[in-house]
Amino acid sequence: MNDLVLKGGRVVDPSQGIDKVTDIAFAGGKVAAIGDNLSGTDTRNVAGKIVSPGLIDLHTHVYWGGTSLGVEAELLARTGGVTTSIDAGSAGPGNFHGFRKHVIEPSPVRILPFLNVAFPGIFAFSKTVMVGECQDMRLINARDAVRVGREHKDLILGIKVRVGQSASGDSGDMPLHIALDVAEELGLPLMAHLDAPPPARHEVVPFLRKGDILTHCFRPFPNAPVAPNGKVRDEILAARARGVIFDIGHGGGSFGFGTTKKMLAAGFLPDAISSDVHVISIEGPAFDLLTTMSKFLCLGVDLPTVIKLSTSGPAAAIGRPDLGTLRVGSVGEATVIDMASGKYDYADSIGETMIGDKRLLSAGVVLGGRWWHPA
Repeated sequence: MNDLVLKGGRVVDPSQGIDKVTDIAFAGGKVAAIGDNLSGTDTRNVAGKIVSPGLIDLHTHVYWGGTSLGVEAELLARTGGVTTSIDAGSAGPGNFHGFRKHVIEPSPVRILPFLNVAFPGIFAFSKTVMVGECQDMRLINARDAVRVGREHKDLILGIKVRVGQSASGDSGDMPLHIALDVAEELGLPLMAHLDAPPPARHEVVPFLRKGDILTHCFRPFPNAPVAPNGKVRDEILAARARGVIFDIGHGGGSFGFGTTKKMLAAGFLPDAISSDVHVISIEGPAFDLLTTMSKFLCLGVDLPTVIKLSTSGPAAAIGRPDLGTLRVGSVGEATVIDMASGKYDYADSIGETMIGDKRLLSAGVVLGGRWWHPA
């Protein structure tokens, strides 16, 4: 007997090319079947709703209580439908052990972290205090990063580095090259944040390797990936050709409607849609992953593609094909989504606004093959 059956929803699983109204069953913590007329101990009517694989947010900050920017991963699951939060370098070698013991291991939802190359991680990030962790090179020690990366190799996905005027200041691109050395030594990918110059885009992007992630990839001017005439810049095209992964990382200052419209018009989709939700951006304009997904939907990207970029896309980026899918036998996680119609105000990171006609809202989450939220 199945433990749980979601009946009559629009099941959208891009990993299998599925988009149809049917049932989905879970048993023993895994996906048991997709098909009509399924039965189970707990049956939920989800007619009129979308059932997707559990959403994966490739850029979050969920070291709650241990860093000033952290929010609760459980909150993101309850309000935003996220079943896997990828933490984008909140913790560094000096405090990663606390992140693991006090937040990741007790969490009811999955947290998979990148290790910040800077010793304290992102330690001073708030509305009143903002100090980039890479502004002072005394805070970066490659050997410490490698040591902690090896100690937690069962958990750490890769190395995170933030460069730009805000994050690295007068240190420029030096933190990037140290982080690349650390990532190479550990055999891990790098996630690179780039804000306003210096360094410039062409001083960072050419060094990224196949499998490395450029987050904030549709950022507004300056350091935008697209020229004013709508042409995608050469170093961006070259990076995609060699296998660099492009991640949205909306956040509070890293996503522009103008850039996004030009990139989409040029046929350049990101590889992952992510929120970069933290203590500031959770109050807007990012809010959560579903809001960021809604913006792409309203900009003309079709629903199956938006779901792909929030499930199997980020799963591929972190080398976890077992996530972001509803294949029979896969982990029993799903997100139930309402797609509302109306007039909705959306804002990007620099104050440009857009009226959209659709809004994606969380209507429930399945974890461990059981209905988890709402209770």
